[in-house]
Amino acid sequence: MYDSAGLQVLSREECLKLLDQAAIGRLVYTDRALPVVHPVVFALDGECVVLRVPDGSATLVARDTIVAFQIDDIAPDLSRGWSVMAVGHVTEVEEQERLAELKRLPLASRGHGRGDHFLVVDLEVLSGRRIP
Repeated sequence: MYDSAGLQVLSREECLKLLDQAAIGRLVYTDRALPVVHPVVFALDGECVVLRVPDGSATLVARDTIVAFQIDDIAPDLSRGWSVMAVGHVTEVEEQERLAELKRLPLASRGHGRGDHFLVVDLEVLSGRRIP
């Protein structure tokens, strides 16, 4: 299927596969009524994006809110590429058993000795496009 711009519409499964192959994305959230776009390292866990952020990180303001999350790989001349965008609720994981599971994901700590927080974005809306 193609959209009105002639881009191939990706299925949810294709979007999840691309998310699983990427490591850096953009978290889009609101801070003091202003939009913020923050590059983040992430891992896919089922149908959730997991972020490991250090104590004091600006991204912690996104807890308990609705955010957008985006990844892409597009050639500078627009000859090829794709983009995946998600919208979902962010929660901070505090339950010890779930934290132990998330600590096994390939997410390096950037806390420099400080505590880490694990934020989970439930991928409630997921869409993607590919340049044919």
